[in-house]
Amino acid sequence: MPLTLFAGPPPVIAALHLPDFALSRHRSMAWLEDYALTNARVFAEAGIPWMKLQDQTRCDGPAAPETLAIMAALARLIRRELPGLGLGIIVEAHDPVAALSVAHAAGADFVRLKVFVGGAMTAQGPRHGLGARAVAHRAALGAEVAILADVHDRTSVPLSSESQPMAAEWAAKTGADGLIVTGADMADTLARIAAVRAAGVRRPVLVGGSVTAANVAEALAGADGVIVSSALMRKGAGPEDLLRWDAALCRQFIEAAQTR
Repeated sequence: MPLTLFAGPPPVIAALHLPDFALSRHRSMAWLEDYALTNARVFAEAGIPWMKLQDQTRCDGPAAPETLAIMAALARLIRRELPGLGLGIIVEAHDPVAALSVAHAAGADFVRLKVFVGGAMTAQGPRHGLGARAVAHRAALGAEVAILADVHDRTSVPLSSESQPMAAEWAAKTGADGLIVTGADMADTLARIAAVRAAGVRRPVLVGGSVTAANVAEALAGADGVIVSSALMRKGAGPEDLLRWDAALCRQFIEAAQTR
């Protein structure tokens, strides 16, 4: 499988958060299209090479059919209008079939899966590793989609006592193409990444949060890529605003990343 995500410079991935579809029934598809495309253009025009379209529809089961339909339509729109922008998919539901199916239909480059191996207690309840199912579904689709797997995501609590390096090794052996490690702060994150690498895990490792223009050089010195969102958002932007991400902040961030 071609891993274009890791074929060039360390990837900088901006996350574009969508409204919770279950709580925003009043949003028309036209509004969602304008919102997604307006902000994706900010990333593309600022020189950020990759973005992740992020569903935030809370769900304790599989993704709802409308989530799949909306995500696939928005992702396909972004792919058509901004073909030079690398594209990833994440769905809030613990559902690898949904994320990979949307990515395959839209021609996206990667998915992010939160509980890939082991188990975790989340705000929606316990979740168990979906890695084997994800890899099997990707093979069934024949999809050229990279899988980025979180290892002990900081928004949940592990249900078992395996170390983070052991969980990272499990994820690599299960079939993740890249790993995402995020600690309490940047120092903690980089220490965790160093421990994963010291254990001999050879998959690319990305920082999943707490990245800013001030510390992105440090992050990229210790990791193979970064994911960023809140550090790029417009100050004071509200939920009714179409434009949520700041072009100047995006340019500052990518300049800092390129001068590491």
